Amino acid sequence: MASASANLAANMTINGDRLWDSLMDMAKIGPGIAGGNNRQTLTDADAEGRALYQKWCEDAGCTMGVDEMGNMFARREGTDPDALPVYMGSHLDTQPTGGKYDGVLGVLGGLEVLRTLNDLNIQTKHPIVLTNWTNEEGTRFAPAMMASGVFAGKHTLEWAYDREDADGKTFGAELERIGWKGDEKVGDRKMHAMFELHIEQGPILEAEGKDIGVVTHGQGLWWLECTVTGKDAHTGSTPMNMRVNAGLGMARMTEAAHQIAMAHQPHAVGAVGHCDVYPNSRNVIPGKVVFTVDFRSPDLEKLTSMRSQFEVKAKEIADELGLGLSIEPSGHFDPVTFDEGCVSAVRNAVERLGLSHMNIVSGAGHDACWINDVAPTAMIMCPCVDGLSHNEAEDISKDWAKAGTDVLLHAVLETAEVVA
Repeated sequence: MASASANLAANMTINGDRLWDSLMDMAKIGPGIAGGNNRQTLTDADAEGRALYQKWCEDAGCTMGVDEMGNMFARREGTDPDALPVYMGSHLDTQPTGGKYDGVLGVLGGLEVLRTLNDLNIQTKHPIVLTNWTNEEGTRFAPAMMASGVFAGKHTLEWAYDREDADGKTFGAELERIGWKGDEKVGDRKMHAMFELHIEQGPILEAEGKDIGVVTHGQGLWWLECTVTGKDAHTGSTPMNMRVNAGLGMARMTEAAHQIAMAHQPHAVGAVGHCDVYPNSRNVIPGKVVFTVDFRSPDLEKLTSMRSQFEVKAKEIADELGLGLSIEPSGHFDPVTFDEGCVSAVRNAVERLGLSHMNIVSGAGHDACWINDVAPTAMIMCPCVDGLSHNEAEDISKDWAKAGTDVLLHAVLETAEVVA
């Protein structure tokens, strides 16, 4: 990948105040109940956030494209019409009790890069495209990273359109309802490279006192949806030895998931993060429980082993308690090794700017994990307070936001090749 380091100066930085103002303005759309955001995908709040984002991009001189999954692409032209674009971006959708920065920093940081290029009258050989990927969170419509997954050929468009939320509404119908179903075929775009800026969503960078995480790898993931079936019965009048308790089965399987992850240390995690209990009454023994086990590791062998061991142990527990059991994968991606050239561009940027940094493995899934399969990709991370994310109390400092976006600016410019 060509380098333009000679044309980049360490004093070339973004406007941190303008970036922060944009973050705070976007946070007014879909406010949460405790200072964060509830801007779930394909809601009216999502549509409002998209409209503001489009306005800001067009004000910065970009043209906007939208594909059939609602992915938004703001393009700044380069000097070579035949050069493939350098992409950057993340997502604007949030968790139901989400923070103001998860995903949003990567989109609005990219917007600030575009604005800074305009301020400094910088031209690049390659066009630069800023993306808002649809439904990264996967909360309302599972799985996570769904639209980037369709873009990368991991899911079909029809399958994605048929995903249902808790109310039975389909992704396709809701995308059309909010007016953000585009005409562009998903995945037709070709990329020279892709960079994603994101908050760490973990405590390592803050604990180590580092400004920037240079993301070299991403953890793989298995989400296993477990349905345990027993028999509804009165909690007061059913003898203990005659119960077929689906809740007890879930409890033991939850402990099993924890023990399996502990046995695969280091660099392996596992937990139950979601469950639905039926009939969910205080005086009825649960007759059915549906829950999801989340296993993650950057080591494919460990990831595969954890899934296999859990499936065996869960069946043993179900058989012992006389329970029915089905286990279906509801999300998966293999561990990711990000592109060496893109990672070097990030590291060059950090060193040019004189920021403290360390290599880091992303513990969460990101759109960049799918895009890495179709284009050279890397990620940049900045710290977040106490490692807290997917929580309305999620917080970062203005300095952290600026530092991460400065690195994004320099990595993108080195890759897109500044025209002297």
